[in-house]
Amino acid sequence: MDSPAHDPRDEGISDLVSRLLEDGRAYARAELDLVKQIARHRADRARNGLIALAAGAVLLLSSLTALILGLVLGLAVLIGPVLAGIAIAAALAGIGYLLVRIGLGGLRALSGDEEEKQAIARGETMP
Repeated sequence: MDSPAHDPRDEGISDLVSRLLEDGRAYARAELDLVKQIARHRADRARNGLIALAAGAVLLLSSLTALILGLVLGLAVLIGPVLAGIAIAAALAGIGYLLVRIGLGGLRALSGDEEEKQAIARGETMP
């Protein structure tokens, strides 16, 4: 004859406490893993934003250098170099501005996007 199914009422207090501790540890590990995954996800998304931000800052500094150089050369000759300096500065400034905007958008990933916030909210409402 088969043995009867395991009945939790037959467990002693020490068995119940031991199982409770194991369940608590497993829950704490799962929570820690979730926090690690969220941090890793945010860092990956922010990394590209930081790269674009740095590249944009370099180009903006380059545009300032080109503008100053163009103005200095323009004062020396008083004709073409000013327009050349302004054109180069405007082009670099436009590209730099776009890269800075992209970079700042990437940094917003550190606070989490809407999909991530919804997933966290769903997880908090689960029993």
